[in-house]
Amino acid sequence: MELTRRFTAEQFESGLGSWAWLGLDGKKPVFASPFGDVFLESGEGIWWLDTLDGALTCPWPDPAALETDLRTDDGQDRYLLAGLAQAAEHRGLVPTDTQVYGFTAPPVLGGALDVDNVEVIDFVVSLHIAGQIHEQVRDLPPGTPISGITIS
Repeated sequence: MELTRRFTAEQFESGLGSWAWLGLDGKKPVFASPFGDVFLESGEGIWWLDTLDGALTCPWPDPAALETDLRTDDGQDRYLLAGLAQAAEHRGLVPTDTQVYGFTAPPVLGGALDVDNVEVIDFVVSLHIAGQIHEQVRDLPPGTPISGITIS
């Protein structure tokens, strides 16, 4: 199983449009995880857009540090959700070149982080929807009931 996904600059640009509120200027997408998390590069290091938590962090000073981290089981599970991706593939869910794994009910809205909640979805659509959802809920206190979201 390939644990990194490559997309065109246009696909990344389109999907990342709804994440502008996180301050992506100056960061260039390099690849994505099987679940559509995006790894970006800038002069400061390698950034990780965690689409589950709606967070942008810079855990690696350079590509070599990222590569070292992703060679470990812990790194693969944390940043690529490798175990969950393998479980989904074992169930017959296999993304095409333009797809990633997604969640039928997003975890940020209470969906379970397990294989029964995994689906195959277009990368751009998945990334765009996740950015919109996270922007709408980012300032809510933990545990706030969410009665609705708007997706454009």
